[in-house]
Amino acid sequence: MANVICMKWGTKYGPEYVNRLANMVKRNMTIPYRFVCMTDDATGLDAGIDARPLPDFDDPGGPERGWRKISTFRNPLFDLTGPTLFLDIDIVIVGNIDCLFSHPGEFLIIKDWARPWRPTGNSSVYRFDAGSQPQILDTFMREHAAIRREVRNEQEYISRELHNAGKLSYWPAEWCVSFKYGCMAKFPMNWWVPPRIPPNARIVVFHGHPNPPDAVEGNTRKITRHVHKTPWVAEHWH
Repeated sequence: MANVICMKWGTKYGPEYVNRLANMVKRNMTIPYRFVCMTDDATGLDAGIDARPLPDFDDPGGPERGWRKISTFRNPLFDLTGPTLFLDIDIVIVGNIDCLFSHPGEFLIIKDWARPWRPTGNSSVYRFDAGSQPQILDTFMREHAAIRREVRNEQEYISRELHNAGKLSYWPAEWCVSFKYGCMAKFPMNWWVPPRIPPNARIVVFHGHPNPPDAVEGNTRKITRHVHKTPWVAEHWH
């Protein structure tokens, strides 16, 4: 059976993000799967969500930058086995995602949009076999100080290690798109042209600003990043 996993810790995101993610997965998958949320607070999660505690991760300190995600490479990861899809809880699913389990590759991640010449991927959506890459976590726990000096965040570290091991592959570019780079028009056209869903997109990733609620409401922070109210986000994000 396929596994879909996510993480929620701290107070930045409420349980509604996880509940919406679970609903979107249910609407957009036809193959059997388990939905597991690893969290430090399961309050408010819908009854159908398999809530688990956060995996042990003795982070030695420093900026968070998503480092806790590498605890998903623990072996064993609870009782999970087989193909496992990690999803950030602030993504929006806009199409069927069965293909994310059938696409070939030992480890699949999003190719970085801003700097595509680098091997670094975006870890909002990645797939691996549960328990298959424990060296990612083990190496970090042994060499955390050096690793934090060498790379900025967890996705750069994960990508580097798996690229060096010859195990890194990327999703087809059209499947996982950035709201900022793939849906919004470039400045100044973004003041007149509303965001749209690119053809064949399955997942829209929100990184930095805006987040899904900002897109729904049209909240803008920068002149060059003007955000129109985007009704299709609300149509999918529930």
